[in-house]
Amino acid sequence: MTATNDQRKIRYAVVGLGWFAQEAALPSFVHAENSELVALVSDNPTKSEELSKKYGIKHTYSYEQYEDCLTSGEVDAVYIALPNHLHCEYTVRAANQAIHVLCEKPMATTEEECEAMIKAANDNNVKLMIAYRLHLEEANLQAVEIVRSKQIGEPRIFNSVFTQQVEEGNIRLRDATGGGTLYDIGIYCINAARYLLQDEPIEVFAVAANNGEERFSEVEEMTSVILRFPNERLATFTCSFGGASVSSYQIVGTQGDLRVESAYAWQGELKHYLTINGETQERTFEDHDQLAAEFIYFSDCILQDKNPEPSGTEGLIDVSIIQALYKSIETRQPVQIETRDACGGKLRHQRPTSAQTIQRPPVEETPDLIHAAAPSNE
Repeated sequence: MTATNDQRKIRYAVVGLGWFAQEAALPSFVHAENSELVALVSDNPTKSEELSKKYGIKHTYSYEQYEDCLTSGEVDAVYIALPNHLHCEYTVRAANQAIHVLCEKPMATTEEECEAMIKAANDNNVKLMIAYRLHLEEANLQAVEIVRSKQIGEPRIFNSVFTQQVEEGNIRLRDATGGGTLYDIGIYCINAARYLLQDEPIEVFAVAANNGEERFSEVEEMTSVILRFPNERLATFTCSFGGASVSSYQIVGTQGDLRVESAYAWQGELKHYLTINGETQERTFEDHDQLAAEFIYFSDCILQDKNPEPSGTEGLIDVSIIQALYKSIETRQPVQIETRDACGGKLRHQRPTSAQTIQRPPVEETPDLIHAAAPSNE
């Protein structure tokens, strides 16, 4: 059952109650005026019981009861915050019951899974959005406008570092669940290069490194990447699960450059350092509730029957690039790439602009985690 415009609120089930869902997503519904949290799906009874009490939620389901949740008539959309290898199954099942899907990134672990998700959404006439929260965040969207307006001249170089210390035992360090540096944090760098350069890479090269610690027995410790874009532009980045916390990118043009600090963070201030002709201007962007922005945007797409900009195609492109990067690591060779949509045609899709900016006040207090842990203690 889909909400009508008269309801003005899309009713969500949050599927998966790990660290990010608990700390970032659940508290954000209070700021999402057109969205309502009505159900939780988890196999941990303690999580379900305590969180349902905390947020006043009547309906809780186990994973075995997922179909019951989808057919209950109580839910219009699901927010999927499960491990990466489960995204496809739980998206397709929701779409097949005519339930709209907001799915965390990476969209899935293979191109084939992404294509199955897109097909299910199209076949059942439901909205599918991939949770690229930075497509609604002011600092990143203003960076897009700075580049598009040629304030730094012709953009030539993108460079980024995204690193953190991930604790041993964290799901991001497990190969079977779709872990690894590129799927978890490298995807931010790939996506930023694409929305800043307004184009798709045509060739990729990557090298992985590992310091031999036990926690990196299944996935790489870090990865360095080169993406070649049309018109001979280069994007480079390094992502790591074994470095101090760094989250920044720089885009260099023929007349200046823009550096963004804490670029990929989901909370806290973000900063611009814009240098043109040797003079640097600094701008601070206040902390905002980025998850509330996602729920507001997706709910509005459902209510107004609009296609979300961070679509399944957007998710598919990043996954296809990541798969090509792992092939490059394996073969130690550059890999040619041609991004296509799920129907095999060359991509012609919308890109984020500042018109998508949504600002809501930040969540005031960090909730206590229930049977969940942040990936890093930094």
